[in-house]
Amino acid sequence: MFDKIYQYNFPTTIRFGAGVISELPAYLKSNGLKSPLLVTDPTVAQLGFFKAILADLDKNHIHTEVFSGIHKNPVKSDVYKGTEAFDSGKHDCIIGVGGGAAIDVARAIVLRVNHREDLFKYDDLIGGDIYVTNEVPHFITVPTTAGTGSEVGRSAIIADDETHQKKILFSPKLMAKIVFADPVLTMDLPPAVTAATGMDALTHNMEAYLAKMVHPICEGVGLEGISLINRSMENAVLRPDIESRSMMLMASMMGAIAFQKGLGVVHSLAHPLSALLDTHHGLANAVNLPFGMEFNIPGSEEKFRRIARTLDLRDENGIGVVNYLKDLNNKISIPSNLRGIGVREEHVETLADLAFADFAHPNNPRPVSREDFRTLYSKAL
Repeated sequence: MFDKIYQYNFPTTIRFGAGVISELPAYLKSNGLKSPLLVTDPTVAQLGFFKAILADLDKNHIHTEVFSGIHKNPVKSDVYKGTEAFDSGKHDCIIGVGGGAAIDVARAIVLRVNHREDLFKYDDLIGGDIYVTNEVPHFITVPTTAGTGSEVGRSAIIADDETHQKKILFSPKLMAKIVFADPVLTMDLPPAVTAATGMDALTHNMEAYLAKMVHPICEGVGLEGISLINRSMENAVLRPDIESRSMMLMASMMGAIAFQKGLGVVHSLAHPLSALLDTHHGLANAVNLPFGMEFNIPGSEEKFRRIARTLDLRDENGIGVVNYLKDLNNKISIPSNLRGIGVREEHVETLADLAFADFAHPNNPRPVSREDFRTLYSKAL
């Protein structure tokens, strides 16, 4: 299935397949773009495939500048510094290359170029999307992980530098014009990163499928994303090849498409870990996923049966799904509890406050109280 290059147009144009990144220079030229700002993270900026992308652009007489001054969990000042780089270099487009952090910062720079009021005025959670009225630069995304799927998204999550509270910048204008999804770019990821980002993708697909909003199209996408991950995750982490990496990259994009339906309790458990302890988002989701899914079983028994069937489980019920998740985490060396990622009992009360204030859980199929969050964190310890 994944031995050729494909083009999809949902929700934006996606060029998908091994080697498709080679099409980038011709695409820029055909659109009259001569001076892109490449936004990436400090790690990707040093990798061989990224340097090869730069060399290919230079060979085609396309002037580039790299901005890589971003945090693992991006903050507002990252966006402001990136905008300064865009302005001073007189760039005509932005290319986000990397995982969720890099692409979120790239997307936020796309917004800020022609929207110069305080960045958080545009926070979607306070209706700020209505102020996104001006044109934005041409935007291209190149994912290098199979996790967030932010390459096909329309929003960016950026935190306040001081409070670390996460804000959502959203507008259909912020969707990439085209995505170059090349699984070869994910081949050199370390197993731990592949595992954490892969579980992030699984969390997106599962939570979107269970979210209480009515959206049968997203539910179908989410179930197929779960199926692809089930068939490829272990190989992608332990025995990576193009087939498994391709399936994970596709499933990651499917998760991001599906979660326009909503997310849930797992993301609300995970976000405070990134804010308070700077935990990798995918790892935070991975550790919390079995506990959040167990919480969600009451009232969603039929949906869990469908998930279990999609996973080809013998136990076609919610507990079967929870046991599958625990077993999968163990196989790919994800810690089984929060202590394994640095959480201590003294963190629980603050984490519960932050989780209850989080934006994700209102779409959870089962209401979640502050006491529920405290109980879930304590159980996950």
